[in-house]
Amino acid sequence: MPAPSGSTLARTRLLLGATLAATLVAGTAFAQTATAPLSAPVAPSAAASQPTRHGPASVADLADALSGAVVNISTTQTVAAERPIQIPKAPDGSPLQEFFDEFFKNQMGKNGGAPRKIQSLGSGFVIDASGLIVTNNHVIDGADEITANFTDGTKLKAELVGRDKKTDLALLRVKPLKPLTAVKFGDSDKARVGDWVMAIGNPFGFGGTVTVGIVSARNRDINSGPYDNYIQTDAAINKGNSGGPLFDMYGDVIGINTAIISPTGGSIGIGFAVPSKTAAAVVEQLKQYGETRRGWLGVRIQGVSDDIAESLGLKEAKGALVAGISEKGPADKAGIQAGDVIVKFDGKDVPNVRELPRMVADTPIDKSVEVVVLRKGKEVTVKVALGRLEEGEKLAAADKPGTKPDSVVPTTKTVAGATLAPLDAEARAKFKIKDQVAKGVVVTEVAPGSAAAEKRIQPGEVILEVGQEEVASPEDVVKKFEALKKDGRKRALLLIASAEGEMRFVTLASAE
Repeated sequence: MPAPSGSTLARTRLLLGATLAATLVAGTAFAQTATAPLSAPVAPSAAASQPTRHGPASVADLADALSGAVVNISTTQTVAAERPIQIPKAPDGSPLQEFFDEFFKNQMGKNGGAPRKIQSLGSGFVIDASGLIVTNNHVIDGADEITANFTDGTKLKAELVGRDKKTDLALLRVKPLKPLTAVKFGDSDKARVGDWVMAIGNPFGFGGTVTVGIVSARNRDINSGPYDNYIQTDAAINKGNSGGPLFDMYGDVIGINTAIISPTGGSIGIGFAVPSKTAAAVVEQLKQYGETRRGWLGVRIQGVSDDIAESLGLKEAKGALVAGISEKGPADKAGIQAGDVIVKFDGKDVPNVRELPRMVADTPIDKSVEVVVLRKGKEVTVKVALGRLEEGEKLAAADKPGTKPDSVVPTTKTVAGATLAPLDAEARAKFKIKDQVAKGVVVTEVAPGSAAAEKRIQPGEVILEVGQEEVASPEDVVKKFEALKKDGRKRALLLIASAEGEMRFVTLASAE
């Protein structure tokens, strides 16, 4: 993809380099002056009287070179009519009732019951001179018409090429009469906390607004999706900046401005951008296929806490704990088991549970990868042929609901404040436990303030394993706790399923 105004951008880089070089020279002169002996006074100079400056003197040339590639996105959406106007009632027999009827019927005739159009504004940027534009999905979501407004006054109708809700990205296409100014993605992995960045966008509809700040933090998780690893910046980002580019000082896009935290609705210096490493791969798939094609492992995972690491005999809390396996999914076919801790994926270490979904998603579908798991204290390497995430999600959505409640479940044993009972037909009916939870021991009550309550164990959940061994009755659970206590194990690792079949691991003190 062509870079913006090559000669201008190159000249801008030279100017920035010269500015920084001059700053360093000035800093050296200032340092020499500050350390000179008192017997040899130095005449006052501009360098001595000014503090050292480490930022660029101006980003005017850089902004001028890049602004042509940034567009304002305006959308129009048709929404259903508002609730019909309620005609007020005058007192019975009042001569005003006829007036009210006539007046409000006229009002309803003008706008009552008719659909109306609403408009919204956002930002975007050109990544291909032929007319490809990147923006946020929430900017164009539900739009009937999309228009790209350029800095030279040109307005072009845009069509949607593809979108990705998980990363909130969308790719648009316009048909220009001449090649457009375009920018390219940079390497967000090279961005360091403290690096200068520049945002250009359309805040509050003002258009063509440039703001400058620094990278405030990296790899931020704001709980907006499964692949959160945002760049945080203090460059002013407001409503309308969504979908606009976050540039580094080389003029490359290292982020796509997406969200802000603000109790006032305006910028308070906490903005978030999708890093280019994530965005570039998604945009390329949207360009080729009109949709995403992410790798799929077919596991449900959770983090490895210190308690879980201790119960599994791990030296440190790392990796991703497999809490469940998708039936007939890639992991199921390869032999990965619930209770395995994934520590390596395709030759790369898995530092924590957040990283694994991104690593899998970025891997091509159908690729055969090696997955290293810790299973009962030993490393096991498994070969897995990845599937496609989108197909896996369709299979998960097709699950059938469980049975309906009917009667009360009897209780038999209590462990750590949790009352346990057999998983029979009555238990399934009472707690609406799905058929996919095939066996285990159901929790019927949890005593307030107990160890089970502290771990948020709920009535209706099913204990599948204790100490990575299956249990089929309340007696099995009690015996397993007693055996772990005799072996000197302080904690017992429990695999628990919700009534819907979602699984997780918890630890309970084996002494209780």
